[in-house]
Amino acid sequence: MTDVKMLPKDFLAGMKELLGKEYDQYIKSYEEEWKPGLRVNTLKLSPEEFLEFSPWKLSPVPWTKNGFYYDSQDRPSRHPAYFAGLYYLQEPSAMTPAAMLPVEPGDKVLDVCAAPGGKSTELAAKLKGEGLLVSNDISYSRARALLKNLELTGAANIAVVSEDPEKLAEVWPEFFDKILVDAPCSGEGMFRRDDDMVKDWTSRGPEYYSPIQRRILEQAVAMLKPGGMLLYSTCTFSRLEDEDNVNFLLESHPEMELVPFNLASVPGSADGIGLNGCMRLFPHRMKGEGHFLALLRKKSEGSKKIPTPVGHPAKPGERHPNRAESRKIQGKKSSASEDTGLRELEAFLRSCRISWEKERMFIHQEHVYYLPCGLETGLPLRFLRTGLLIGELKKGRFEPSQALAMALRIEKYPVVLNLSEEDERVARYLKGETISLLPEEGPIKGWCLVAYRGFPLGWAKGNNMTLKNKYYPGWRLQ
Repeated sequence: MTDVKMLPKDFLAGMKELLGKEYDQYIKSYEEEWKPGLRVNTLKLSPEEFLEFSPWKLSPVPWTKNGFYYDSQDRPSRHPAYFAGLYYLQEPSAMTPAAMLPVEPGDKVLDVCAAPGGKSTELAAKLKGEGLLVSNDISYSRARALLKNLELTGAANIAVVSEDPEKLAEVWPEFFDKILVDAPCSGEGMFRRDDDMVKDWTSRGPEYYSPIQRRILEQAVAMLKPGGMLLYSTCTFSRLEDEDNVNFLLESHPEMELVPFNLASVPGSADGIGLNGCMRLFPHRMKGEGHFLALLRKKSEGSKKIPTPVGHPAKPGERHPNRAESRKIQGKKSSASEDTGLRELEAFLRSCRISWEKERMFIHQEHVYYLPCGLETGLPLRFLRTGLLIGELKKGRFEPSQALAMALRIEKYPVVLNLSEEDERVARYLKGETISLLPEEGPIKGWCLVAYRGFPLGWAKGNNMTLKNKYYPGWRLQ
């Protein structure tokens, strides 16, 4: 916990002016333990199903039906259910932005500042595998962590990008139905639990971040369809970064209008300060840290004329979404080694109980992708992932990916080793060790999907009564 005495005097003076009579309660909240949370991944199971076998004492987060508080002494990041992607560890107040953006299956959704992925994983769950989720972070290293969390969740209809929002707006004008801007900020709402945020504030406070936030918001407006909705959020208390930015957007973009929140949906929340209809979360009013939210809609009429998109549907031989040569599975001459790998790939795809659309399947640098509906090819952007990575063609062989394992349901693949919670082989598999089969389980030849309580963990390669471990090395239990 952060010591109040370490907080900058200018920050404390600003909070006293902002909160008035509630200031002393806010200061007292620094004496309380912050409550960690987890959010159940509804792409895989319902909150009720998760609670049936959860080993921890959980209590509900009031503002999202799949969010729960857990005791700080518990270690859910070490549990097999975490590796099966059944939940995401997230600070409870940070669950509100994705919860309050009304995403529907089939929407085209953009998360502009998405890393490390807490909000994107919930947006993916709300899409239920339909539509398109573009998750962006300007930092390539942070975007890699974002990709891992989306793949762990089992999200397939995704594109992960690392670009400046201005570049995105050139490619996708008036393209998205819903946009989330959880902007980089001075982090005042996280001071209670993160000393580093306090240190950063002294060198880069609200005056530094406000212009950055306004530029991102302007680009987001350009990418929003008429009738679409934009949710702006920060984890800071500064009016300069919060209500002032919303006012700026409303004044500079008359096509945008504020959609007032129902504050009763988030018990303990407060209205905007100087701008009614926004939402503020304070740690002295609820079990969570500080957050600000504003929901805006682009009016259907009066939208500014925007240039046509840069991208266009690619023809065979044109450029793939990540600017490199690609080919469809069929229709191109290849070597004998490649032919063997392609035959293995097609046999594998046939074995899955899935109706694949072949026109959405692309191969790039021996990686096989299944592109989401609505994602055009030939876009000049830096992609880390375009859709679902099916697998890789290696030296004339096909090897399915970790991402595919996480996106599958066990009934969709014919060969499954489903391990119980008591089975010590679960931990051994997650550590990358070879697994032995019991007499009633084998023999197994070829690819086997290893699962925990019916939820996939990853792949193994069967050789009669043993399984060679193919769990992704970068994800292994340490």
